[in-house]
Amino acid sequence: MRVGLIDSGGLDTISGSHLYDRKLVDYLRGCGDSVEVFSLPPRSYAGRLADNVVTRWQQSIESAQLDVLLQDEAVHPALLRLNRRLRGRGSYPIVSIVHYLRCSETNSPGLEEFYRWIERRYLASVAGFICTSETIQRAIGAVLDRPELARSVVAIPAGDRLDAHLTPDLIRQRAHEVGPLRLVFVGDVIRRTGLLVLLEALLQLPAGLCQLTVVGDVGMDELYKRVVYHLLMVTHLPGVTLAGVVSDAGLAEIFVNSHVLVVPAEDEGFNMAYLEGMSCGLPAIGTTSGAAGEIIDDEVNGYLVPPNDPAAVAKRLAILASDRDKLAQMSLAARERFLAQPGWNDSLARVRQALLKWIDHLASKV
Repeated sequence: MRVGLIDSGGLDTISGSHLYDRKLVDYLRGCGDSVEVFSLPPRSYAGRLADNVVTRWQQSIESAQLDVLLQDEAVHPALLRLNRRLRGRGSYPIVSIVHYLRCSETNSPGLEEFYRWIERRYLASVAGFICTSETIQRAIGAVLDRPELARSVVAIPAGDRLDAHLTPDLIRQRAHEVGPLRLVFVGDVIRRTGLLVLLEALLQLPAGLCQLTVVGDVGMDELYKRVVYHLLMVTHLPGVTLAGVVSDAGLAEIFVNSHVLVVPAEDEGFNMAYLEGMSCGLPAIGTTSGAAGEIIDDEVNGYLVPPNDPAAVAKRLAILASDRDKLAQMSLAARERFLAQPGWNDSLARVRQALLKWIDHLASKV
């Protein structure tokens, strides 16, 4: 099978979506398939739309000899013209890898509708979808106003990249260590991931009750970063470390030395950080918006709180800080949830089977 993949920034970019794409490419190549990657440089949304009138990069894709073309949905504004041209030829199926829908973000009504209009046009231009969660699959159907079960496959990421192989005894021992509740936040420092919500929650708790390590790119949204820095400077919130982007080994070390993973995101597709934290026995606090509920079982291996609700986050943190038996119980349940998750090969095998099906379906129509 000859596969093309269009992504943004290159597969070595550090993010959950790029990790997923990289794992998929490695899996397909391991099965004997050839994969050619076409990486577009990072651009703003407006810049992506302008890419439609630049033909040089499109020509290299159009001239490639492919059986199927994969597209990371994050690049979707740049692909409207290309997909229209490729569909006119009907030579191979176009399949979108959907980690998250831009139109799911909270914006002004006019901007939200604009994003939805662009994204609907893009989603309608492809033959199939690789969805990283059932939540994403439902969201695609909502945007297109029709269920997309027949044209989609759900292939959930695994969380075994950082498995520290902690024993139940070590997890219990860590939970009962004297001192602050050690928290970790993993995600780009942008509005959607909810770092400010977490910081506001910490301000509602007694000083010294919690410590926080923030792992993620702080350069994605300059305005949001300034707001975060200003809050930390004005409030003198103690015990907060901005670690930035770290290596896999560095992240594993932070997880092993933490108690709870907290990412109160506004909305998200499937956050691999929850599972990766659970591999190290970390219960997770996420929100009821998005796909966190596909991983977090409320009050069993973590908590689900309403989005943009610092008081709800603070309440759960206070419980875990004061009741270390409960923390230990949740930590062990988190580890069990990770162990029950299918591995990468199981999920990616479903993707490959779906690609072959879409190729055969198109061939039968020719």
